Amino acid sequence: MPASKKVKPLPKADVAAIFERFHAIEPEPKGELDYVNAFTLLVAVVLSAQATDVGVNKATKRLFELAPNPAAMVALGQAAIEQEVRTIGLFRTKAKNVFLLSQQLLELHGGEVPADRDALEALPGVGRKTANVVLNIFFKQPTIAVDTHLFRVGNRTGMAVASTPLAVEQILLKTIPPQYMLHAHHWLILHGRYICKARTPECWRCPIAQWCRYSPKTPAPNKPLPAHV
Repeated sequence: MPASKKVKPLPKADVAAIFERFHAIEPEPKGELDYVNAFTLLVAVVLSAQATDVGVNKATKRLFELAPNPAAMVALGQAAIEQEVRTIGLFRTKAKNVFLLSQQLLELHGGEVPADRDALEALPGVGRKTANVVLNIFFKQPTIAVDTHLFRVGNRTGMAVASTPLAVEQILLKTIPPQYMLHAHHWLILHGRYICKARTPECWRCPIAQWCRYSPKTPAPNKPLPAHV
């Protein structure tokens, strides 16, 4: 598959049509991380960096039974947290961050997860993407969490042609119709995860192919590539 070329940005009308299609297919998309409250969601997202949601869910099932809140997580201790998440990449660093952010939530926020981006980003292991996920999923704020899937989809389709995650986020915040903002990042992440894949996008079954700028479109399996003049 040829490398994707930089594409021309889509007009707002096409972006609106894409999200209208996403909404028609799945009106309320859900994230794939398991959690029981704002704290466990925050921990799950911190652990999910460079890891699959499936792998994180397997590791956190017992962890969240043992420590569903910051006080219990601190009492559990860093070494025990490491043991529970040892199947996840970078588990030692992540366990340390989970322990430290739990301490800070107790010391600075009364054990509650703040519904504020700056306060979230001040916690160990929490960057802008993680903060946006928590604000969106738990606090129902219309944020865009740009992971590798969303970054790829934004650039490949022409919805948000930019060289940094922050720039992609800012473009999408300006171009996505307000009525679709709450679920926008879920639609885009799931689209990138299951259809607009990194190596071989499945264009033949893509519901937004008619607006997408990506070229050449990937043909269905077992079908010959079209002849080029």
